[in-house]
Amino acid sequence: MNELLATSVLPTTYSVKSFLFDFIFYYPFFMSYLWMSGAVFYYIRFERHYVNRTTPPELETHPGVALVIPCHNEEDNVIETVTQLFKQNYPDFEIIAINDGSTDRTQEILADLARQDKRLRVIHQVKNQGKASGLNLAALLTDKEFLFCIDGDCLLDENAVAWMMQHFISSPRVGAVTGNPRIRNRSSLLGKIQVGEFSSIIGLIKRSQRVYGRLFTVSGVIAAFRKSALHDIGYWSTEMLTDDIDVSWKMQLAHWDIRFEPKALCWILMPETLSGLWKQRLRWAMGGVQTWMKYFPTMFIWKKRRMWMVFLEFLTSLIWSYFIAAVIFLSLICMVLPVPEFLYVPPPYPGWNGVVLGFTCMLQISVSMYLDSKYDRGLWKIYFWMIWYPLIYWVLNVMTMVVAVPKTLMRNNKQHATWVSPDRGLKKL
Repeated sequence: MNELLATSVLPTTYSVKSFLFDFIFYYPFFMSYLWMSGAVFYYIRFERHYVNRTTPPELETHPGVALVIPCHNEEDNVIETVTQLFKQNYPDFEIIAINDGSTDRTQEILADLARQDKRLRVIHQVKNQGKASGLNLAALLTDKEFLFCIDGDCLLDENAVAWMMQHFISSPRVGAVTGNPRIRNRSSLLGKIQVGEFSSIIGLIKRSQRVYGRLFTVSGVIAAFRKSALHDIGYWSTEMLTDDIDVSWKMQLAHWDIRFEPKALCWILMPETLSGLWKQRLRWAMGGVQTWMKYFPTMFIWKKRRMWMVFLEFLTSLIWSYFIAAVIFLSLICMVLPVPEFLYVPPPYPGWNGVVLGFTCMLQISVSMYLDSKYDRGLWKIYFWMIWYPLIYWVLNVMTMVVAVPKTLMRNNKQHATWVSPDRGLKKL
């Protein structure tokens, strides 16, 4: 009888294990080719027709815009950021800088810059209220209909406003436009890898998501909003860890359109230490989980169906991360302890599937670098270093996703989300 039970149970057990391993392999494989095909279609349809990308488009009208910079302890970067904004090739703009409870010289520097040029308005908040609170305040204090929000370390390309404004002018249903962030600090291994990541992951995915329907998020470092759309959705939510993901979902669930403009460049600083990178990516992961949980009930509404693809994609990536973590954990256990046959997982050495995934990853990076090389001339110098991308960033993303779920569940979601000074990369001595 025991032998009969064993023969009836083992095939089912092994089939489940095979399914899990197939899912772990085929999910990134399928998504990679989906992103590549969508991005190539986007390039053919929207990008390749622009011969001279350094010249701003000719607009029928030039509505007033407000360039908004939330700042918290940005004394090292804010002068460069504001000075670059004054160079915009756009006739009607003002700059609003929000000093959000800085404890360094940010307030003094901004006040001095405002005295030099009247186009800069400075708002000082004594207490750290968070980025979303500062953006809400700026939106209420300006009479401009369009808000361009950038980070305190961002260098905005001179033609970025014009490239993004063409979307707002062309359609009244466009509620937001996100730009194309490029990495400035490339001296370390982590800096170099992030250059390729922003092309192969962020730029490539935004192109494909724009083709398939909805964007997961605007880039918080460079995003423009129509104020009437913000008013319609209640502006930014101050309790969210990632205001950019939340406002993107909230706006699209309200049937506003979000677009990606790859020619709207901004140059940013990113973490170049493992601890800084971990904190950043953990916050991103927690923000995604928090947003997913917040809007979960709306996914059962038929009118919100255009967000289903984004919703399911994030859920699937979360499940995939937990499966990867479980396989790695079990394989390590199996290396030191005897386990039942049905729980045995071989050591995670690269096999044929690892070679296929590695090739697919490098192909994805090649496609993305070709698309973005029109704007970032030094991309191909980074390609060699991208062989480390799967090892460093896939492991990092899996770990942050696994940790993000319990941390988000334990967090008080009504708590006001303030910020701390981010890691801006290695300092030059």
